[in-house]
Amino acid sequence: MIHARSPLKILACEPARGLAERVARSLDLPLVEAKETWFACGEGKIEILENVRGSDLYVFQAPVSPADDQHTVYDRFVMLLHAIEAGVLSDAQWVTAVVPYFPGARQDKRKGRTREGISAGLFARCLQEAGAHRVIAVEIHNEAIGGMFHPKECSLENLFLHKALGPWLRTKGLQGDVVASPDVGGLERARYYAEDLEEGLAVLSKVRDYRTPNRVIESTLIGDVKGKDVLLVDDIIDTAGSVVAAVEELKGGGAKDVTVCCAHPVFSGPAWERLGGLAARAEKEGWTFRVVGTSCVEHAGAPSWYLSYDIAGLLGRVIRSINRRDSVTGAQRGVE
Repeated sequence: MIHARSPLKILACEPARGLAERVARSLDLPLVEAKETWFACGEGKIEILENVRGSDLYVFQAPVSPADDQHTVYDRFVMLLHAIEAGVLSDAQWVTAVVPYFPGARQDKRKGRTREGISAGLFARCLQEAGAHRVIAVEIHNEAIGGMFHPKECSLENLFLHKALGPWLRTKGLQGDVVASPDVGGLERARYYAEDLEEGLAVLSKVRDYRTPNRVIESTLIGDVKGKDVLLVDDIIDTAGSVVAAVEELKGGGAKDVTVCCAHPVFSGPAWERLGGLAARAEKEGWTFRVVGTSCVEHAGAPSWYLSYDIAGLLGRVIRSINRRDSVTGAQRGVE
């Protein structure tokens, strides 16, 4: 007999409404009625329009939302805090923030500079102080961020994609002959995919200039990719400079077709132009280039070389498991 800890409800901040609706449908639930308001001065609020007392409430937000060009990552994060507090003050028994892309996750340490903040910790404390009991994130940049929450007040549920995304890539014929990591820091992630897909492994060793964001000084390929299709896996693609350099290094090593796969297709600034340039080069030279992202960040009207994996099914299974006190690890397996 299943004993849910309390009635399950899904609440969405506007940028995450599409994802939240798909998750709610997978759970056979309606979204909680709510109204998000932004005032002329830039302040915002969210009002819950139905009873959520005693519920197990999941609050969705998309801090990076290309479709919402009126607000910043910080605006959306603060709106998430408003929504969490609204749930707490409406007497929800449990409040979970569902933030697939955790903002500030790359700002998890000072990296040798002493006069700057640690934004990942600041955001963790804000979520905790707003009243969140749990935060669900996907492929967070550094798992140590979980230690930035007080364990008696709020916990981090970090979801891994490889068990679900790996089989999906195979159904699309994008698994490659070799799985590569764009840097040593992502080697463990690449190893997960390589083991699941039963393919070889390669890595690019990068030397970064931390004084300049997104700048790589030197890159060295470790592993054999000659004459092989490569699946390059990463957690975040921001401006795509590192990805372009990695693909060029792989092609220089003799790789054939290249598929780039990431959990968080942030695609800031010149990213689309850079990736499009690789796609055009591949077409001209007679090899195939693909980019696979996920609905952690949603892009409307994307070009044909971009494929999006929808995480709604994964989130639905995980939320159901938490609500029923089942295993979250088991819920992370499956093909959408």
